[in-house]
Amino acid sequence: MIGSGNVAIVRGGGDLATGIIYRLWKIGFKVLCLEIPKPLVVRMTVSAALAVFEGECIVDNMNVRLIDDLNKIYMHDDVSIIVDPEGESINIIRPALVVDAIMAKKNIGTNINMAPLVIGIGPGFVAKKDVHYVVETKRGHYLGRLIEEGMAIPDTGIPGVEMGYSIERLLRAPCDGYIDHKKDIGDHVEPGDLIGKVGREEIRATIPGMLRGLIHPSVCVKKGLKIGDIDPRNVREHCFSITDKALAISGGVLEAVCRELLQS
Repeated sequence: MIGSGNVAIVRGGGDLATGIIYRLWKIGFKVLCLEIPKPLVVRMTVSAALAVFEGECIVDNMNVRLIDDLNKIYMHDDVSIIVDPEGESINIIRPALVVDAIMAKKNIGTNINMAPLVIGIGPGFVAKKDVHYVVETKRGHYLGRLIEEGMAIPDTGIPGVEMGYSIERLLRAPCDGYIDHKKDIGDHVEPGDLIGKVGREEIRATIPGMLRGLIHPSVCVKKGLKIGDIDPRNVREHCFSITDKALAISGGVLEAVCRELLQS
């Protein structure tokens, strides 16, 4: 099977990757997303990876379908997602574009020879060596910038500040196991509210706001893993639409695509 010039493959289906998928789909690319069997996504309601769990999902009026046969990407106009952690689909499809948006903070297998245009999202990639371009993911002045040489700013492990809160926004697994949700994404929480349990260990809110993310209950989590987040801005609609950060990053991807089209 040989892919045509309008096929794009995005490795990863989290919320930032989904912003990229959305933009590529909107401008006419046939998009295939590659994921792992149990995605560790937290912002499930705005992640293409939700389709791995549910068979299909809709994000900002974009339909995403789970497929088990690569030929099926040509049978509909929706975004396709397939379980393919090793990226074997890339050699089969031979796409025009590969975007690594796994957000692993390191390169776990993407290389510059995978497609005519290969883009790495965030830290871990060297432009002109591992990939053709890198897109900056750190919030601030450089967010979404296209990097032609070198790397993105190293990850600090500290989330951006919203209304004075940073690390306090995150929810982490208190122990190994599966989370039993007591709240849902889109619920308002106050400090002390029970959000869920992992085994007998409770997960309680420490700040007021909107519960914006929760990891899927079928995923076995490890102690300390990020399993949710609270948005102190407390706007429920934000839980169900692609973020400004994701769209800014996708702008860097579109810049790279336009550059290559104009130069070809």
